[in-house]
Amino acid sequence: MSFQTVSETQCFGGMQGYYSHVSVTLGCEMRFSVFTPPQAKNGKVPVLWYLSGLTCTEDNATVKAGFQRIASELGLMIICPDTSPRGDDVPDDEGYDFGKGAGFYVNATEEPWAKNFQMYSYITKELPALIANEFAADMNRQGITGHSMGGHGALTIWLKNRDTYKSISAFAPIVSPMNCPWGEKALTGYIGENREGWAEYDACALLEKHGASDTEILIDQGLVDNFLEGQLKPELFKEACEKTGQKLNLRMQEGYDHSYFFIASFVEDHLWHHAAALRT
Repeated sequence: MSFQTVSETQCFGGMQGYYSHVSVTLGCEMRFSVFTPPQAKNGKVPVLWYLSGLTCTEDNATVKAGFQRIASELGLMIICPDTSPRGDDVPDDEGYDFGKGAGFYVNATEEPWAKNFQMYSYITKELPALIANEFAADMNRQGITGHSMGGHGALTIWLKNRDTYKSISAFAPIVSPMNCPWGEKALTGYIGENREGWAEYDACALLEKHGASDTEILIDQGLVDNFLEGQLKPELFKEACEKTGQKLNLRMQEGYDHSYFFIASFVEDHLWHHAAALRT
């Protein structure tokens, strides 16, 4: 399980690193970033996964979200994977919302996508195994968050792996891809026409299937987000939480859009939310 160091830069007493490895799951070379806080010099530290949105790579949140200062203070390791398989041999689509940069954190079953687009397994199995083996990560204390498509990924992955991830939050997540254009395109392309298969990657459907937990979900959503009504539809997840009794802190933020300026404005709250849950 080898990997290559692309770069490492000291940051707030910790280390911001970029790394690459050949993924067996995805059949291509993949990159990811890891912020290792200074506390890791003395032992293993809790882990927060950050899943990015459409068109993003491992670099977007690492450069734009501004999490390093607070993560250093709280002793959180932050891992930012890429959003899809990459490379000349990986199939693609001409749209920004499907194919490369748009893996949707699913395991594709349709051709030609099934060979490479196994992002659910990559995020939940292969990459965590590498992290556990090579970094000072306490894999018994993991949380997960994400933005937009990555918020969808965070919610669905948490809902199916609550024993693994002890904390959950999201920024402007796609809460019901079964009921929005982005999701309908992606799920049809990757999974096929069978909507029962779609439900395995829909946060609202998964919450109704698995029921509530004692963990509180934190979601921030900007009220001037261009995608709010057509794609994100947070009211659907709020209804699902109310129906199941799931604890939800949904904060509708006046004046904020879908950008990384929005994420940077509230990332500190999210890091504190995760740190509180991962301290024990």
